[in-house]
Amino acid sequence: MAKKLASTFLNMVIVLLAVASVAALSLGAVYNITKAPIEAAQKKKQEDAIRQVLPEFDRIEAAKAISARGTDSLSLFYAFQGDQLVGVAVNTYTNKGFSGLVRLMVGFLPDGTINNTAVLEHKETPGLGDKMQQNKSDWSLQFKGKNPGTNNIRVKKDGGEVDAITAATISSRAFVDAVLHAHETLTKNQGGQH
Repeated sequence: MAKKLASTFLNMVIVLLAVASVAALSLGAVYNITKAPIEAAQKKKQEDAIRQVLPEFDRIEAAKAISARGTDSLSLFYAFQGDQLVGVAVNTYTNKGFSGLVRLMVGFLPDGTINNTAVLEHKETPGLGDKMQQNKSDWSLQFKGKNPGTNNIRVKKDGGEVDAITAATISSRAFVDAVLHAHETLTKNQGGQH
């Protein structure tokens, strides 16, 4: 029969350290096991979004560009068919969503026209703000063919051309803000890489 440890301060510290060590090792092992699959899933999601927002291409060149709004950077993906530039996908974001961060992939044709958009991440209200996703509604399709350089890409309540999602004006404005952030950054950095 196992002998019960005496309830002393030293024994409690030893038991507590043993439990904490096992918990820390377990968390570290789980992190190491899941790290690679999580990174692979994020990379695949980004690649799928690039293919969704750009015309057909056979080669991508990635670049980082200083944001037009600050000191952080955005990822730009220049897509080529042969040697011909067919578009640029911009991984953009805004923190103006109803629940904070909204991250998009916006595809631009070489003349600056929006080819398509894809939502990468958001925490907007289900049934309202999440209608920005193309698998929830066709709301974001209204951006196709618009050029932020010549079209007034703002919601109609703000004097623009974009219909807001019903009962989700803040989410609509956030989406617009992320699209404009992408366009401003791309415009600022044109002539940099290509």
